[in-house]
Amino acid sequence: MNIKEIEEYLKKRSIPYEIIQQDKPILSALDAEGYYPVEKSAPTFVLQTENGLIGCITSIQNGRLNFDKMKQHFGFSKLKMADRKIIKSQTGYNVGAIPLVGLGLPCLFDRKLLEHDYVYGGTGNELLTLKIAPTELLKVNEILGMFD
Repeated sequence: MNIKEIEEYLKKRSIPYEIIQQDKPILSALDAEGYYPVEKSAPTFVLQTENGLIGCITSIQNGRLNFDKMKQHFGFSKLKMADRKIIKSQTGYNVGAIPLVGLGLPCLFDRKLLEHDYVYGGTGNELLTLKIAPTELLKVNEILGMFD
């Protein structure tokens, strides 16, 4: 989905959101300083499992993902960051611009995000950020499971 399609998708479902435009790309949480509260960053990663690709919407406050713990929790035998070329070819998105909405993959969801009124994340466009309530993300994504 491009940004216009994401906006149409959210409007059709009456999901409140805001698009924030930056004058420089936000490819990591550190790039977000000055645009929105970094502690509310919700990066979306694409992970490789034995069953294919999945999304992972996480809180920046979690730090690094614990793949061993997540494998045990969700029953995966294989779980790692997906290769950037595979991500681009299968989703159409570049690493660093993975959208919170419209990825087209089932997702794991970090419960820590629910502590915030709003979170900020990708739109598929490095110059645009989506501001959305984390509870709304649960409605518009296929959630495989939640983790802490």
